[in-house]
Amino acid sequence: MIHRAANTLFEVPDEVHEEIITLIEAVAEDSTTEAPALAAVFGEWCWLVYIRHGDVVEVLDVGCAR
Repeated sequence: MIHRAANTLFEVPDEVHEEIITLIEAVAEDSTTEAPALAAVFGEWCWLVYIRHGDVVEVLDVGCAR
């Protein structure tokens, strides 16, 4: 499901899709961090803004500095 979601990103270069997938997976697997209503995570070139709804991660924004 995460790979399919990353494939819908049109405004980021293809070469950073894997970094975005890694960020989404890291957020989804982290059950110990108590994120506020709105949170962000940053990679080497990309970032995500998200909200966690229990076991569901809603990605609100994705960006890339490349």
